Amino acid sequence: MKIATWNVNSIKARLPHVLQWLAEAKPDVVLLQEIKTVEEKFPELEIGDLGYNCAVLGQKSYNGVAILSKHPIEDVRRGLPGGEGDEQARYIEAVVSGVRVASIYLPNGNPVESEKFPYKLTWMARLAAHAATLLAYEEAVVLGGDYNIIPADGDVYDPEGWRFDALCQPEARAHFRTILNSGYTEAFRALHSESGLYSFWDYQKGRWPRDEGLRIDHLLLSPEAADRLEACEIDRAPRAKPKASDHTPVWCRLSE
Repeated sequence: MKIATWNVNSIKARLPHVLQWLAEAKPDVVLLQEIKTVEEKFPELEIGDLGYNCAVLGQKSYNGVAILSKHPIEDVRRGLPGGEGDEQARYIEAVVSGVRVASIYLPNGNPVESEKFPYKLTWMARLAAHAATLLAYEEAVVLGGDYNIIPADGDVYDPEGWRFDALCQPEARAHFRTILNSGYTEAFRALHSESGLYSFWDYQKGRWPRDEGLRIDHLLLSPEAADRLEACEIDRAPRAKPKASDHTPVWCRLSE
């Protein structure tokens, strides 16, 4: 099973790229973030023509997550538990062919001095608690998405320049490690020890041509999923296209 995560930065703006990538890469499951549309306007027909079912949690103009699957989507759960009153569309979970998957769009948290950073930390604490709960199911779980976390200095082109950014703050990194320490495996890092491999390049200042990026899109696997991990790669090709998303897909393959 090939499972990918991709922050498309507006499904409407990026639909041609998404359709082309689905046709060429042929993932079984795709976890989308920042679709920036409500469920009713999500392009289910166009995506369905390529053989994908869709489960969507949308929000007008902001956020929004979705799960695309070539197989039936079951047990859909919308919204991260523990967030009564939180209306931001950042989490959707479902079961596909016996694998529980979630599409996650974690808050950015900048500027750190604003209320956005405490919201990020609270959201991450909720995610860590829910991730631990999912481990009790003793099933294959893949938590994929835009985590807005740079796990280590080797995952950013300029560690010193990003030192005070919310994506690098010790508290945020600690929450990420809490999830890993509870029993999850970060798929890409499990198979790649190299630094300087990125999944996001800002539109400003020519970051993409100079390969000045960040690795913030991650696939976290429960022990049952990690035992089946065969491959995990960053597909840079979509980022090179005109009017591309500033993120590019990250995918892993699990054995049957």
